Amino acid sequence: MKAITLAKPGGLDRLSLVDMGDPGAPGPGEIRVRIRASSLNYHDYGVVSGRMPTEDKRIPMSDGAGEVEAVGEGVTEFAAGDPVVSGFFPLWQDGEAAVADFKTTPGDGVDGYAREFVVRPATWFTHAPKGYSHAEAATLTTAGLTAWRALSVDGGLKAGDTVLTLGTGGVSIFALQLAKAMGARVISTSSSDAKLETLTRLGADEVINYKSNPEWGKRVRELTGGRGADIVVEVGGPATLGQSITACRIAGHIALIGVLTGRSGEVPTAALMARQQKLQGLIVGSRTHQTDFVRALEATGLKPVIDRTFPLAEIADAFRHEESGQHFGKICLEI
Repeated sequence: MKAITLAKPGGLDRLSLVDMGDPGAPGPGEIRVRIRASSLNYHDYGVVSGRMPTEDKRIPMSDGAGEVEAVGEGVTEFAAGDPVVSGFFPLWQDGEAAVADFKTTPGDGVDGYAREFVVRPATWFTHAPKGYSHAEAATLTTAGLTAWRALSVDGGLKAGDTVLTLGTGGVSIFALQLAKAMGARVISTSSSDAKLETLTRLGADEVINYKSNPEWGKRVRELTGGRGADIVVEVGGPATLGQSITACRIAGHIALIGVLTGRSGEVPTAALMARQQKLQGLIVGSRTHQTDFVRALEATGLKPVIDRTFPLAEIADAFRHEESGQHFGKICLEI
């Protein structure tokens, strides 16, 4: 089979298309999946760029979608031909968060989905939403599920709430779409007026250019009559957290899901305490979260926004496109 491997110490020039042995037939409790698509995430970029070191010759990509080719003994949840999508934390099946590292995450601690076939335990996958293409399904594993958990699982989103999203990456676009589908008001930010126009077409009720309005937290308060947003989907990290605290209402919820501006930095703890807000760190979710998310997508008919799709052999170019910051929504690989 064809696969992509990453040579140490990482870097886009160290990604290689190789021929590998076929993984064979599934054993008891396993399924064999023909992988058809993957999608790029900031975490994947961290791995392939070498910023998050992994084993030599690692197969990258945490997201994988395709169809079941065969099932092993004892597997009843899936049948040959079923469209499926992978999970980010394959051993976290249910309950509260049970993992604090990436040792079991495909494409990082173990081999991922930049390849044509895998044989894995059936519990490493869920059904894909009905009517989804494989590329659309591949956007759910990381970005989609992170947005779902931030809003629905941890944030307790309800109709009439106000949600603030930052930027136009995969998580933020999913959060905008999900929040609107659930009856919320959405305020979105970007440094690009063109992207702000697209956010408005997607349903954003208010938009803010954070480059021309660096005190965007105060602007969110103005737009909400001084109250602030009920939920903030915080993807920036240390450079944006202060403004997110300003933007969030008293006793509101800030979902901390990104480190785009750095891994550490000053936290305005006095402001966070004074406004009695909840700052929740999260990384994706469990298998149960994902099955709930898939049902919600089928009920609402929501489809992800895909910026561009690249063939597997052009994986380095796909990551260069991500590096450029020009994308709007998800970047996918066709396999």
